[in-house]
Amino acid sequence: MKFSVEKYDNTVILELQENRLNSLTAPKLKSEFLFFNAEGYKNIILNLEEVEYVDSSGLSAILVGNRVCKDADGSFVLTGLHDNVKKLIKISQLDGILSVVPTVSEGEDYVKMEELERELKK
Repeated sequence: MKFSVEKYDNTVILELQENRLNSLTAPKLKSEFLFFNAEGYKNIILNLEEVEYVDSSGLSAILVGNRVCKDADGSFVLTGLHDNVKKLIKISQLDGILSVVPTVSEGEDYVKMEELERELKK
């Protein structure tokens, strides 16, 4: 699986550089999410700009990332979704569970906003 990673304070931006997120790539992605969490990163922005196809294994990996971040009181954000992937998320009724924004920059803003909200609730 090809990807790039940028790490900041408690946020990781992971850009998948594959056109498919399927049973061949999903296990590696899941392990990366767990690795980032073990390193202390609680916010993950997953950029899927290059991904044109996601299967059930890919959705499972995305849900693992979401769960890991939520369990750490963090945020999980998807960015750069192709129409095919958006449709799959909607059909799977995950659009109410997953945070989806158009760009990485908006994802960073979203994470900052959620961080502020969590701080205010304390």
